[in-house]
Amino acid sequence: MTAPATHRVWRFGADIDTDQLAPGAYMKLGIDGIAPHCLEGVRPEFAANVQAGDVLAAGPNFGIGSSREQAAAALVRLGVRAVIAPSFSGLFFRNAFNLGLLLLTCREAEVLREGECVALDLQAMQVVTADGRRLACDPIPGFLLDMVEAGGLLNQLRRKLQATP
Repeated sequence: MTAPATHRVWRFGADIDTDQLAPGAYMKLGIDGIAPHCLEGVRPEFAANVQAGDVLAAGPNFGIGSSREQAAAALVRLGVRAVIAPSFSGLFFRNAFNLGLLLLTCREAEVLREGECVALDLQAMQVVTADGRRLACDPIPGFLLDMVEAGGLLNQLRRKLQATP
């Protein structure tokens, strides 16, 4: 049996808004120009140091603010595997899944520590800490998990069209 994949945690507080994720000053540059500035107002080192597979653990209201889908797209471009928070903005929630970003609603997200490694048990809908503690997450409908696995809604639709005779 193989060990579950582990993901390094980046800790953020409450009320991370879409302007922090995709700063308005860079919107004209497209996602390749926006991503290097993701979260620079709260963690200037984040975009340069985040690694593919890392996760964000945040406080409530992650993704509040405008409906700009670039907020989720910047995290996807940087390779973020998931965002774990007690609550998300509804618009950000839908944009994230549409773009293939996994969001885990976890009431205990704020106990996760900066730099610790966690595993994501999507069968049980839990975040598993290095010491074995299991944090329950709200269920995610299968069609949204399928969307994340496909890399977003457009990739999911492409797969379905290719499979159609």
